[in-house]
Amino acid sequence: MRESMENKIKNRILEHGSGWCFTPMHFADLGSDISIRKALSQLQKQSFIRRLAQGLYDYPKKHDLLGIIPPDVNKVAKAIAEKDSVLIQPAGAHAANLVGFSTQVPGRIIFLKEGASKKVKVGNQEIIFKKTTKKNMLSAGTREGLLIQALKNLGKDHIDNKMQMQMAKLLKDSTEEEIRKNIKFAPAWIRTLVFEVIGIKP
Repeated sequence: MRESMENKIKNRILEHGSGWCFTPMHFADLGSDISIRKALSQLQKQSFIRRLAQGLYDYPKKHDLLGIIPPDVNKVAKAIAEKDSVLIQPAGAHAANLVGFSTQVPGRIIFLKEGASKKVKVGNQEIIFKKTTKKNMLSAGTREGLLIQALKNLGKDHIDNKMQMQMAKLLKDSTEEEIRKNIKFAPAWIRTLVFEVIGIKP
C-alpha cells in the first residue's frame, strides 16, 4: 500500500524531533507543492504541528507544567534561511545574548544575510533579516563570526574582564588558524582584543 503524503511528512517531522521548524520546501522531494501544503494543513488541523507564519511551521515542544513552548527563534531563522538558500549570521543584541555577554532577551532578533532584507513576525517576536556585505558574511556560522557581531553591538569601551573570560571560553575549541581566518575582516580593535584574550601574536 502506498504511504500517504501526510504520513511521509509526519515521519520526517518525527525523525527531526520536537522543536524542529520547517517550511513546505523541506518536503519538496516527497511530491508536488500542492499535496505537501495540503498535508501540512491537515497536520495543523490535528494540532500535530503549529503554524508560526505563512508557510512556516514547527513541531512544538511540550512542557509538563508550561504546556506548549514558544518556538526557538534560531531554529525559525534557520528554517527560513534553508528555504531561501542563504547563509545567516546572528547580530546585534541577539549575538551578545548568544555569546553570554547579556542575559536580556531582545524583542527584535537580528540576523545578517546577503540579499534582500525582510521581517518575519512569530508570536510577539520580530525576526529581522538585514542585508549586509559579502565581507561581513565570510565568517557566518562560526564562533568567531558570532563573537564579532556581539562585540560590535557592545562597542570597545564596554568590554569588561568577565566578558573577556567569556570570549576565551567561547574560542577555546577554535584553532589559531580558524581564529585568524575568521576575524580577518573584523574591525582592528576586535582583532587586537581577540589576540590579546587568547594569547596569540597579532
